[in-house]
Amino acid sequence: MLDPSLSNIRNIGIISHIDAGKTTVSERILYYTGETHRMGEVHDGQATMDWMPQEQERGITITATATCCNWHDIRINLIDTPGHIDFTMEVERSMRVLDGAVAIFSGVEGVQPQSESVWRQADRYHVPRICFFNKLDRVGADHEMVLEQMVRRLGARPVLLQLPVGNETSFRGVIDLIAREMLVFADDDLGVTVRNSEIPEEFRDQVAAARERLVEAAADFDDTILADFLAGVDVSAERLRSAIRAGTLHCAVCPVLLGSALRNKGVQPLLDAVAHYLPSPLDVPSVTGRKADSDEAVEIPCDVNAPLCAFAFKVVADEGRKLTYLRIYSGSLKPGAALARAVNRRFEKVARIFRMHAHRREAVDLAVAGDIVAVTGFKEVLTGDTLCDPGHILELAGMNIPEPVVSLAVEPKGVDDREKLLPALEKLQWEDPTFRVHEDSETGQTILTGMGELHLEIVIDRLAREYGVAVKTGRPQVVYRESVKRELEHREIFRVEQDGKVIGGEVLFAIKPLERGAGVQISLEKLGEGSLPQALQTVLAEALHNGCAAGGLAGYPLTDVRFEILEAPFEPGVTSEAGVRATAQRGLFRALREAGVILLEPVMSLEITTPAESTGRVIGSLQQKRGRVEGIDVLGEMEVIHALAPLAELFGFMTELRSATKGRGSFSMEFKAFVEAPDEVRQKFGL
Repeated sequence: MLDPSLSNIRNIGIISHIDAGKTTVSERILYYTGETHRMGEVHDGQATMDWMPQEQERGITITATATCCNWHDIRINLIDTPGHIDFTMEVERSMRVLDGAVAIFSGVEGVQPQSESVWRQADRYHVPRICFFNKLDRVGADHEMVLEQMVRRLGARPVLLQLPVGNETSFRGVIDLIAREMLVFADDDLGVTVRNSEIPEEFRDQVAAARERLVEAAADFDDTILADFLAGVDVSAERLRSAIRAGTLHCAVCPVLLGSALRNKGVQPLLDAVAHYLPSPLDVPSVTGRKADSDEAVEIPCDVNAPLCAFAFKVVADEGRKLTYLRIYSGSLKPGAALARAVNRRFEKVARIFRMHAHRREAVDLAVAGDIVAVTGFKEVLTGDTLCDPGHILELAGMNIPEPVVSLAVEPKGVDDREKLLPALEKLQWEDPTFRVHEDSETGQTILTGMGELHLEIVIDRLAREYGVAVKTGRPQVVYRESVKRELEHREIFRVEQDGKVIGGEVLFAIKPLERGAGVQISLEKLGEGSLPQALQTVLAEALHNGCAAGGLAGYPLTDVRFEILEAPFEPGVTSEAGVRATAQRGLFRALREAGVILLEPVMSLEITTPAESTGRVIGSLQQKRGRVEGIDVLGEMEVIHALAPLAELFGFMTELRSATKGRGSFSMEFKAFVEAPDEVRQKFGL
């Protein structure tokens, strides 16, 4: 593997809705760059990037997979991400560390729900993107429709760099609007040979109009191009690329390329576009860290000679040990190095360093700023941790971790399974921050909580295959939330005698409901002199947070509530840490009984594709599930229903949909929001 300069490194991810072709594009990239010598196909279960047995059997990507390859003098560190909503954390952790992304859209289905989700994730981390419209060889493919959807649904500004040669099944190549040439991909050598030729006469007018729109977009980022455009002077390909690159790096435009990855058409120009338009580690703004002993922000330049600072974005349980994926932001790393874990300043030692090729490893002796590598030897490191030089401890911003919404009760089948279950679940929690485990205090059952039915199904499968643990499962359950009905003030005084000594605490707080999505807020600003010392104030806030997490009157986590601590007097010899915790917990429970609680249920956003003749039956089924139709789009002979429905009503919906549409319907869903549950649902919980 070459060791290029930082300007020749591209850290990119491939993102899209499920089944838009991410992994197929990744396989072609590996083949055309010479990293693999055989194209693996997703539908055959032979894709290099889908290496887990569960991925090969289902034909979907479950975990973000890293690899690297070379295209000319550019080294590409590539992460192929899942498209299913249940594995959105894999996209989130990838977006956190990548410099650029390739967004794949189906030329037939266009911008789909998970396309919107991953696009918003990339927006949140300011990741520059180029777009690839895939499946242009399919019946119904329409790149103009996808461009319009990008503007309307994503608020993006796509810039078309190519036109298709041929339509649907006759699609055979593209016209490069910048270089003004036609590219046709040979069928007899899997698209390796790209034939360049002049633009045919019948395309000249179409190309002239499209190139004019391209030059207009480029002129927004280069005033000289604007002047030449107004003067009628021809603009060179090199100047256009430079201007489009500037717009892409500022996330102002998104270059669009066309192709059909399964038919081996359009991938090499996509690789060229990665090199031309996506940033190197030197092109992105320096990340900002926080000094461990203060809140002072410090910029961390991408400099191999600076103190080391790296971010652990993924942890994998590898034969019982941790394999930790790092994005190195500054400095250099060698095997044997001792690093400080910023969260607790404990030392971790690097045993070995690897470049990953899916699940295959390539050992290296040095990793530098801008690299993405995996290391062994860490014991306590978890996803979101910062590793740094012990003499320069900085902490980087963490990640947004989605809240899991589905739970499942499991019980070990045998005695051996009982002993192995908890250690296995602990390892799975290393890997996935959206997977939670707790024990039901009433039933003693182990409860698994995740992002959806498929997520938990994969966990159960992995328990059996990888850890040899067989479990019995219950029916999936919805994870509700609770909030308060009204605002009130509550004073709690706690006293108890232990071993002849009185311990206790006192607190007066106001509790009030907040708007949906606000979370839990605790304010100590109104405390004055004579109040708890700082250490006990921290204990008080922590106890209230823990009480909210433990659950309200129905046992579900409390959210969208604000606590204002008005008084918290300190009585020497009586007020203690244990007393403050007990006061907070008992006060919270009593305040909830006085204020009353409301139950919040998760509502999902659905996109249901159905034949037009079945739309009425599908809508009727949705209405029975308390669903609400938001709109209907026509897509050829199919219709796409946009709807909202409670998650509790959607278990088994796929079976009903197949029955209503004679097997032709499909749907995707993603979490939308928590909303107040109706009376009939609340009554089930005695609220």
